[in-house]
Amino acid sequence: MVDCLESTLEKSLQAKFPSNLKVSILLDFTRGSRGRKNSRTMLLPLLRRFPEQVRVSLFHTPHLRGLLRLLIPERFNETIGLQHIKVYLFDNSVILSGANLSDSYFTNRQDRYVFLQDCAEIADFFTELVDAVGDVSLQLQGDDTVQVVDGMVHPYKGDRAEYCKAANKRVMDVINSARTRQQMLHAQTFHSNSLLTQEDAAAAGDRRPAPDTWIYPLIQMKPFEIHIDEIVTETLLTEAERGAKVYLTTGYFNLTQAYMDLVLGTRAEYQILLASPEVNGFFGAKGVAGAIPAAYVHIERQFYSEVCSLGQQERVQLQEYWRRGWTFHAKGAQRLAGGRSSVGQPQAWAGGGEPWRLPVRVLHFSLLTFPAAVAGTS
Repeated sequence: MVDCLESTLEKSLQAKFPSNLKVSILLDFTRGSRGRKNSRTMLLPLLRRFPEQVRVSLFHTPHLRGLLRLLIPERFNETIGLQHIKVYLFDNSVILSGANLSDSYFTNRQDRYVFLQDCAEIADFFTELVDAVGDVSLQLQGDDTVQVVDGMVHPYKGDRAEYCKAANKRVMDVINSARTRQQMLHAQTFHSNSLLTQEDAAAAGDRRPAPDTWIYPLIQMKPFEIHIDEIVTETLLTEAERGAKVYLTTGYFNLTQAYMDLVLGTRAEYQILLASPEVNGFFGAKGVAGAIPAAYVHIERQFYSEVCSLGQQERVQLQEYWRRGWTFHAKGAQRLAGGRSSVGQPQAWAGGGEPWRLPVRVLHFSLLTFPAAVAGTS
């Protein structure tokens, strides 16, 4: 991928006309800095050669600071907090994924991928979101040092409350701006629809098909007090009543007590697909990491024991994914009710990340889609 970016940037410099091609890369600081050969070292040549066109931002959780930062070794320090957004933007097209672009994701790893082609509004939103998180992150320099953006509080050297407040404002500005744009667009769309029939619109030269799906990006950034994904997920589970069917899938089953209570307390049918220990990404790992699959099996057994004790095993069913030589990393949710469907790919079923059990604070997004009829149009 780095070679591809370098080739494209080189071509942009050799073009007859000036190019405004920019490359912006947002990574997690701890994951991107782990080991001698890491994401930082891979990107440094690109940054040095094209300093005006390439930006590399490294998000550092505000909770990893002081003695904690000095004492916790690499890999384990990722349990304190993580930037987990995985989105790939190319002009007006977007790929939403769980992949970090390592080799296994292109060979033997089952995961989720959503490709949105020519969706300018979605592309603009995620571009602004990545820029916003990048602005509150550390900026990688050509000499492998990092600096904060001018005027921004340092994430682990500065005051934590001030940093989180500033980061909240920067990200919420993007979210609120997107909301305002969509409200204006919807008002214009519904107003024009009330004046023009579909035939009138076609006659006027508008060949676009009537929209049939709503897409809602949901943001969860617990350190910055942004809980949109958590609120929407709880709402969807709460409203899943008798007759509804909910499909959940995750490679790391680790529900919070709140989500567990909703699954056990509602009357909807649940079909939950989990990773068997053998397809867990940590299976066979050395040291403490090698025990992670067994830990998830223990959590799964605890949950299923509670399902059985409540006599809910017909309503709540668990299945394990297994495929020889593969790993399983897919995460998603689908709710079917009354002939309508809502589909999401939240991190909510994954181990790690408030509001879940493990004390990890994760920055991530989800994507929720509804048929247009669910959102009030027909």
